[in-house]
Amino acid sequence: MSEKRRILTGIRPTGPLHLGHYAGARENWVKLQHEYDCSFLIANYQVSDYADDVPRVRNAVWNVAIENPEDAKTKGRSVPVAFYIYPVMQVANILMSRAHLVPVGEDQLPHLDLTRETARRFNREFKPIFPEPEALLGRAPRLVGTDGNAKMSKSRGNTIDLKDSAETVAKKVRRMYGGPPRGAKEPGKVEENPIFLYLDAFDHDAAQVQNLKERYERTGLSSKELKDRLTTVLNELLEPMRERRAKYESNLSLVREALEQGTKRGRAIARETMEMVRDALDLNYLRNTDVQSRVRFAASRC
Repeated sequence: MSEKRRILTGIRPTGPLHLGHYAGARENWVKLQHEYDCSFLIANYQVSDYADDVPRVRNAVWNVAIENPEDAKTKGRSVPVAFYIYPVMQVANILMSRAHLVPVGEDQLPHLDLTRETARRFNREFKPIFPEPEALLGRAPRLVGTDGNAKMSKSRGNTIDLKDSAETVAKKVRRMYGGPPRGAKEPGKVEENPIFLYLDAFDHDAAQVQNLKERYERTGLSSKELKDRLTTVLNELLEPMRERRAKYESNLSLVREALEQGTKRGRAIARETMEMVRDALDLNYLRNTDVQSRVRFAASRC
């Protein structure tokens, strides 16, 4: 196995990936895959929302895999009980891969605390086989929805999706909530305008963003100028992703191959972990010398 420290992270296939997913997780995935032994999980056991619509789950898995096929790994079909045992399933996924680092959002930190406590207890009472995984938070804060709602959510229709065309991005940005109503030359407060949250997260020209903030608070700034800037920034970010997605949409066999390879790799790690667990619990009977001797003795008397 690789000597690199291992990462496990994942996403539930509940629909198209959006900027909130990118800022909170996927940007880190791209960077971390070169430094760690990474497992990127498509957690469709945990899609309790679609429990009665398996074809929808299956299509959602393909949709997510197309976004980043080289690192995709599937885990089977969804079941209704997933809603109730979500934290336990997350603990199992992390421990099964014996991950050292888990990129998560702030809302997932309690689940990681549960994982660490479970690992500590097993290691203390049996054998120390599980790392106590550390959390890795994304660099950007949670993005609000385009309607100003505290959460970007597909069900609210307030997302900018990674697959959106340039025209769709421009249309969504034009409709974005830009803070309390004010005149074009009326000063505003940066913290009240979510557009600046997006610029902080995605605009690489920090000096330009700072200039916009100063003008906004000193003399006012038109909503059009702000939104035009954000549209340019987002389309520069998303264009390479659109090209990459188009490549895999036109050749789904590459996506299937990535899913198959990822699944085989995940199963190999899981089998290795379970062997270690059975040894730690002294449940690996056929590998126990005393048991094997007794079995041979019993067979010889038959």
